[in-house]
Amino acid sequence: MVQDVIKKIRWLGHDGFRIDSGKVIYFDPYQIKSAVPADIIFISHDHFDHCSEDDIKKIQTKDTVIVTDAVTAKKLKGSIRVVKPGDKLTVENVAIEVVPSYNTNKTFHPKASGMLGFIVTIEGVRIYHAGDTDFIPEMSSIKTDIALLPVSGTYVMTAEEAVQAALAIKPAIAIPMHFNALVGSEKDAALFKEKLAGKIEVVILKQE
Repeated sequence: MVQDVIKKIRWLGHDGFRIDSGKVIYFDPYQIKSAVPADIIFISHDHFDHCSEDDIKKIQTKDTVIVTDAVTAKKLKGSIRVVKPGDKLTVENVAIEVVPSYNTNKTFHPKASGMLGFIVTIEGVRIYHAGDTDFIPEMSSIKTDIALLPVSGTYVMTAEEAVQAALAIKPAIAIPMHFNALVGSEKDAALFKEKLAGKIEVVILKQE
């Protein structure tokens, strides 16, 4: 089941993903190359490389639902569900859990700002998009089949820290993100995969 869903996940670069599974779901679209109309768009926080208004306009229709935090919602128009960490809701028959996303040893994403990570259930498979985060204590209680984790360092956790996060979360599959855009490189993704060899399966998606 997890392998079937993996085939439906498209990495769009940076923290951006599209899942094509009945509903078309996006996470943090940024500098996307193809514009498939969205049913749901998840925006983790208001920074320009996550809340890209130009990219959202490319995929938003009158029926698209955007799920995001209160600060980010002020920048957007349309059907918006404002959420905060700890919330649980259902949109377009997709079960959603909202979790914290923040820095522990840097100041770019303070916990008090209420930035978001998301767990969505697709075809019975739980997918966790971590947002811009370090390895935080809350990860130890996250239950997910697939984890999308940042690996670049600078604004988020390093590849080595992401390894520790993956070991705490224990997903069936981990997918690295937050590289090959503003910061980070394929070396970070490769190191993440190397360090988890024999422990957790890592899939490095080709950017679309």
